[in-house]
Amino acid sequence: MSDSIPDSAQADDALAPVRALRVQAQARSSRDDAVVVEAPVALLYNGLSFAVMMATPCNLEDFALGFALSEGIVDAANEFRLVDVVRSDAGISLHAAIPQARYDALARRRRGLEGRSGCGLCGVEALQDALRAVPRVPEPQAVSLRQIQAALQALSTQQPLNARSGGVHAAGFAHDGGLLVREDVGRHNALDKLIGALVNAGSDPAHGFLVITSRASYEIVHKAAMAGIGIVVAISAPTDLAIRTAEAAGITLAAFARGDALNLYAHPQRLASP
Repeated sequence: MSDSIPDSAQADDALAPVRALRVQAQARSSRDDAVVVEAPVALLYNGLSFAVMMATPCNLEDFALGFALSEGIVDAANEFRLVDVVRSDAGISLHAAIPQARYDALARRRRGLEGRSGCGLCGVEALQDALRAVPRVPEPQAVSLRQIQAALQALSTQQPLNARSGGVHAAGFAHDGGLLVREDVGRHNALDKLIGALVNAGSDPAHGFLVITSRASYEIVHKAAMAGIGIVVAISAPTDLAIRTAEAAGITLAAFARGDALNLYAHPQRLASP
């Protein structure tokens, strides 16, 4: 049995109460705990099932739009309309409507992707489908180390799901008005949610930068490029392909951003003096 539930479903859907046995030295005690929910989320376009991602079931409207944009299923938000969110015992289905031309292109490249929460390319059927062309991003505003430090500090305080569960990634977009944050068990999903939220908010990706609580993988950089984000800051390591992709896209890529230091791997000229 399934029912249609709006995307405004309570954020409590993202956490599940559990019991845990706490073992410390020689003492043992039972305790209440909260863990992040990981659920299969199917993305369908004009009835065609394209992907099933393991994701945290919150901010689903942002996720659906961000995924469609970052995967190149549509080129603009006005080509996308989320028509239904259907929850069942098996998981959640996000039904979207796209123009016929986009549907025809999608049917030709359909790859039946099964996405793990820790992997953005699992299930790609052919090697040539794995590495897609990357667009050149618009020239972003320069950013200072002080601004990056402030954004990372703010990000650490704006992760309510992670604060309660300890198992969630976050992606944040720092801009003049503050920091927009989205969380998910998967780092790619968190970024897709953020991209959708940015578009829905009408934010200019050239006037701000991305901060993520993970490594900088190829998929993170590629999704940033598809969204037009020109500066990516990760708290962990980059991969070689992420660096090459950033170079090709014109993205400033910073990693190991912790405390008062970071490493710059591509287009370092956008890091301004304090």
